[in-house]
Amino acid sequence: MSNWDIAKISNFIEQEIAAGHLPGAVLYIAQRGKEVVKQAYGSRVMYPEAAPMSVDTVFDLASLTKVVATLPAVLQLMDQGKLTLADPIGRFLPQFLFSQEEPIRIEHLLTHSSGLRADIPGMRGLMHLSRDELVDLILNERPLHPPGTKVVYSDIGLILLYLIIESVTGEAFDTYLKREIFEPLEMTETGFCPTFAETRYAVTEFSEQRQAYKAGIVHDEKAELMHGVSGHAGLFSTVHDVANYAEMIRQKGVFKGRRVISRAAIELSSRNFTPYDQEFRGLGWLLRNPRNFLFGGDYVSEQSFGHTGFTGTSLLFEPEQDLQIIFLTNRVHFGRTEHILQIRPRLHNLILSQIQ
Repeated sequence: MSNWDIAKISNFIEQEIAAGHLPGAVLYIAQRGKEVVKQAYGSRVMYPEAAPMSVDTVFDLASLTKVVATLPAVLQLMDQGKLTLADPIGRFLPQFLFSQEEPIRIEHLLTHSSGLRADIPGMRGLMHLSRDELVDLILNERPLHPPGTKVVYSDIGLILLYLIIESVTGEAFDTYLKREIFEPLEMTETGFCPTFAETRYAVTEFSEQRQAYKAGIVHDEKAELMHGVSGHAGLFSTVHDVANYAEMIRQKGVFKGRRVISRAAIELSSRNFTPYDQEFRGLGWLLRNPRNFLFGGDYVSEQSFGHTGFTGTSLLFEPEQDLQIIFLTNRVHFGRTEHILQIRPRLHNLILSQIQ
């Protein structure tokens, strides 16, 4: 049982907005398959003129792309017998030049244990590159650590997964996702390179290159170079659509009676694959470890898992309480401050403290 004090939760978010830590937010909480709250706060844009946030605002999900797009695509392909976690990535990307006795495998990319570095340094200075030039850089990457020995959160690994998915399916990443994931989940306002009216977007950061704030244009520089479509970032969505995705995960791969992903795959994805590291990783998901959960707060159980996005988005599952929390913000509208790192765990503590 829960005694929800929505006013208390709302007051917390409104105080963070008043302090200038966020322009606005949309919060969604569901427990036992029922919506507890879906509410908008603050503004979707402040500059050059303020406009209110709404529950149907379209957000740049940033790294939530990794778990809302890339992960379900890989799990489906596993279900179809088209790849396994043990497959070396050279089987699908022979142009990936680095090889060694212990190859990088699909599992390593999903668990951020490939040994590849986190990012390509100096991306803001590489915006002159073409998409193909960026992909060539990535295909020439060399691991800094032996695969399967250390967790290093890597966009590069998820870009390689995007390339693998296109290789296996023989079609564009976004085309496959729309047909096989988003349409079955009724995620009608989810996709890459969106074309909504500008008034629908949670506006992100000011772009020196464009001399304008980004609205409907992906915030991440690598994804922008890749024409807005990638496995690490680029997905846009609404809280309604992310909630549909969360319900599918909650129902172990089923949405409104239709199986989208196998139960075996969903359950496998939140298993700890990296007990050798202080950062516990499932397939795509960040898991709670014995010491802390970077964004989940202090009260989550050992079964909890989730993910965040750099623009200020997050998705948290607390299976022990049958609870899902979606918190979507455009915190980068105010620049790349770190306030969100303190806001998320405090918000989750406030919410979980109300469960009796």
